[in-house]
Amino acid sequence: MKTRAAVAIAPETDLEIREIEVDDPRADELRVRMVASGVCHTDAIIRDQWYPVPLPVVLGHEGAGIVEAVGSDVQGFAEGDKVVIGPAFCGRCEQCLAGHPMYCVNFYDRNFGVQRPDGSKSFSDAQGPIGSHFFGQSSFAELTNVVAHGAVKVPDGVPLEILGPLGCGIMTGSGAVLNVLQPQPGSSIAVFGTGAVGMAGMLAAKAAGATTIIMVDIVPERLDFAKELGATHTVNSKETDPVEAIKEITGGGANFALDTTGVPPVFSQMTQSLATRGHGALVGAAKLGTEAPFAIGNLLLTGIKVSMVIEGDAVPKEFIPRLVSLHARGLFPFDKLIKKYPFEDINRAFADSADGSTLKPVIVF
Repeated sequence: MKTRAAVAIAPETDLEIREIEVDDPRADELRVRMVASGVCHTDAIIRDQWYPVPLPVVLGHEGAGIVEAVGSDVQGFAEGDKVVIGPAFCGRCEQCLAGHPMYCVNFYDRNFGVQRPDGSKSFSDAQGPIGSHFFGQSSFAELTNVVAHGAVKVPDGVPLEILGPLGCGIMTGSGAVLNVLQPQPGSSIAVFGTGAVGMAGMLAAKAAGATTIIMVDIVPERLDFAKELGATHTVNSKETDPVEAIKEITGGGANFALDTTGVPPVFSQMTQSLATRGHGALVGAAKLGTEAPFAIGNLLLTGIKVSMVIEGDAVPKEFIPRLVSLHARGLFPFDKLIKKYPFEDINRAFADSADGSTLKPVIVF
């Protein structure tokens, strides 16, 4: 069956929109007609080969769409269901069985292998096979086959055009806060980075009842926007030492902190900004081999804890409906982070995300 897809062909090169072939869904898959897909920083770093993912490939991993066909072994889905698609996982390893599928021992192969476990690929054209199943979905295609256990049904009344980012970027920031840091009402949190992930973390902290929410960045417009969305304080780290500022605001350090940047000096600042026995989390991606300074001599007596968090340590089938419910109640207005682009403008969406003019681009098919 023919479909259109945006194909990554070379590092730091625009995606090519092509007509390609998509094969039939396997027994454990759904065929989904995409309505919309978020554009995530991870798509850009894979396009640019920060991680060695084979090219050509159809990227995209924040898809939302409508089920068109159901594999023979799939239960719980029917044609016409509206779905948001989360990452792939095996469902059988010790981490999956323990309720932490985002730490699946097969996570890298299932999400970055860009093929099925048997080595087949869903897409092809006259030049040969094209990588598919990126994060179990390759959502930069109008029609794609997705791993069924990564799909999450959502109510008919919610707009699919905004829901795709719940499958990765928004889930990552909010999940790191709600599932891992778990700030108590009245607590303080510092969030480093005001991109979509950081803003999602901020919105989650506000929903959890944190009363001191400090956003750190170097872009004044984004810091102003964070204030509009609920931050109680902002720090421009280009002008002010964020560690000193956070300690002054909180009277000694933040109870919780989140680094969404993956920048080594920022990670160090995050650890130093924590209060005694504070808890920090890192979600920002960095190139393989990146090292960050960690002042163990200074930090040992503080008793801080630092967590490395993938995809918000979420169980998508449980967590995504929670976010949808919070949004419906006006407690998690993540849609304010989104700007929509037609599919044909996908490369402009990447550019606007890279230069910071758009927090969360969403491609609408």
